[in-house]
Amino acid sequence: MTRPAGSATGLDSGALASAFAEAFQRAPEGVWHAPGRINLIGEHTDYNDGLVLPFALPQGVSVAGSRRDDGVIEVRSLQTGGTLVTAPVAGGPVAAEGRPSDRAWAAYPVGVARVLREHGTGGASLLIDSDLPQGAGLSSSAALECATALALCDLHGVEIERPALARLAQRAENEQAGMPCGPMDQSASLLCTAGHALLLDCRSGLSTQVPFAPAEAGLTLLAVDTRAGHTLTGGEYGRRRAECERAASLLGVAALRDVKDLAGALGSLRDPVLRRRVQHVVTENHRVEAAAGLLRAGAPAELGAMLNASHLSLRDQFEISWPEADAAVDAALRAGARGGRMIGGGFGGSVIVLTATDRAPRVRDAITTAYAARGWTPPNFLEARPSPGAHRTR
Repeated sequence: MTRPAGSATGLDSGALASAFAEAFQRAPEGVWHAPGRINLIGEHTDYNDGLVLPFALPQGVSVAGSRRDDGVIEVRSLQTGGTLVTAPVAGGPVAAEGRPSDRAWAAYPVGVARVLREHGTGGASLLIDSDLPQGAGLSSSAALECATALALCDLHGVEIERPALARLAQRAENEQAGMPCGPMDQSASLLCTAGHALLLDCRSGLSTQVPFAPAEAGLTLLAVDTRAGHTLTGGEYGRRRAECERAASLLGVAALRDVKDLAGALGSLRDPVLRRRVQHVVTENHRVEAAAGLLRAGAPAELGAMLNASHLSLRDQFEISWPEADAAVDAALRAGARGGRMIGGGFGGSVIVLTATDRAPRVRDAITTAYAARGWTPPNFLEARPSPGAHRTR
């Protein structure tokens, strides 16, 4: 009962329901799916109360589940051979329990169950499947949280508006799994719609659907898994967030989103590291607004310049890029792509490349050749299509 993530295209809810019946000796009461996401632009702006522009992927996480009334959550994952993890729904932070590394993934569904218990949900039996490549920076953890959240709410008859549910899933990742993320990933998984990107104000929680259908404009958006895996629960992500909070405090603003006079702010900061962090966040927010404007104007091909500027800022000002990402973007541009940038928290994962569809094969070949010349593991590619948000499938 094992299927590695990314081993097939699409998840079969009927097959997952059958696997659930085999694993738990009873039929599931439903199957729920939540997508991974790609953030078109707006990196490390979410926890600075800023703007982001993500969209949902066809790939994601599906959860088959049935209700339990004994206050216990039991979870299995097809990506880990069906190993059973059982925990009480009542409890403190999962991260503090010191789970073995082969069961660390369970912190996400168990953490969601513990947060939602305050809102009337309870125990459940859950079987998890995914076709998101692990470690690629496509937000598999948020997809797992959101699929679990939908399942628990439906199983226990609890109604929570989706923006609020996204914040609860974010809280589960912050408090239960120990990852200090902002609200973007969970919001994207729950709120995105097909053929659109989600312009999200991470301070107010207000969002707008912005048309984004690359194929209709003769464009392809490639997601390139650089095969340099990453983990965001390490120190670098938290350090960047702390640097932003320190800079905001020195500048006398609630968050870097509130910096209006960039030149003045940079001039008042003595620490060159903090100046670089501020410059990235402030300019990245402006790039999100510009990108949304281009999409509304029906000019998605012009996004390339925004993507390139974002990558350079993430590389030089926020200092979170990595060699495989830089090489992929450089090779893609040399092959005629419109633009590209790293995505996600940094230090590994994926890049996105915007190219005319007829140039896509040449761009793929150029990136693969660049990797081969350096002796790196060949990258993986998928075509990123703006897709529906989380929903019940069975």
